[in-house]
Amino acid sequence: MRFLLCLGLALVSAAAAAQGFPNRPIKVVVGFPPGGSGDFTTRMIADELQKNLGASVVVENKPGAGGNIAAESVAKSPADGYTLLNAWHHSINLALYKNPGYTHKDFIPITKIATGPTIVVVNNDLPVKNLQELIAYAKANPAKLFVASAGFGSTPNISATLFQAAAGVQLTQVQFKGGGPAMQSVLAGDTQVAFSTAPTVMGMIRAGRLRALAVSMRKGSPSVPGIPGTEEAGLPGYESTFWFGLYVPAGTPRAIVMRLHEAAVKGLAKPEVREKIAIQGMDATPNASPEQFDAEIRAEGPTLERLIRESGAKVE
Repeated sequence: MRFLLCLGLALVSAAAAAQGFPNRPIKVVVGFPPGGSGDFTTRMIADELQKNLGASVVVENKPGAGGNIAAESVAKSPADGYTLLNAWHHSINLALYKNPGYTHKDFIPITKIATGPTIVVVNNDLPVKNLQELIAYAKANPAKLFVASAGFGSTPNISATLFQAAAGVQLTQVQFKGGGPAMQSVLAGDTQVAFSTAPTVMGMIRAGRLRALAVSMRKGSPSVPGIPGTEEAGLPGYESTFWFGLYVPAGTPRAIVMRLHEAAVKGLAKPEVREKIAIQGMDATPNASPEQFDAEIRAEGPTLERLIRESGAKVE
């Protein structure tokens, strides 16, 4: 009887908390510094959550360990809906790191935010004009081309690894603490190649500061016009896309999860928001429900784990 009473009180307390949500500022944590796609999608969705929830929503950049520091901090936060994580698929870091500090069970997925391809870019001084020339140059100079990556387990890291396998080339990856610092390295000529997320690099491409060779989708992307897909560029066996999505700590009341989902999806449905995302070379891809997002994550996990395993990548 005492157990049932305690359970009843807990349910009433959770319902009351959900009914009053939100009544204080919300924080969205991202594991990468300003200047990359993670930062862009975080600030964009934080703005929409703020508008639709009527509460202050702040962004906290917590870079380091390929996003693990941010993810672990959110996993250990109170399950009350006031601390969210914007991240990619957790299977990547769970496969890469011996002890990332969290598991899939530590989170409840809310919704995907946006999906996009990576863009293969090179420093303007590199004597290649297209993807086939890049492959030929890499084969003639094994391991001598330096690729700027945003950290182990990041989208650029995965995309570069898949490219090496598809093209049969050896590249030397140099890890940075995010897409922004990686791009500065390519601009300076310290590295020559990058497999960058579109929001990180589109402005530099438009300004002529970097040369774009291909997008990592077979048919290209309408959100990234004028840049060939891998099929047109001569490497049809290569494809690599990425996404960012919102999570909350496990145990967050269902009513709060649904409130956050509703607010995020409402924002992502706005034409002006979708256009803002498209300008960054991505597509808004909200899920119909948290359960749908969770099902997509579960379906995608084994493939990502296999790719990491076959690449031989490991971070101790």
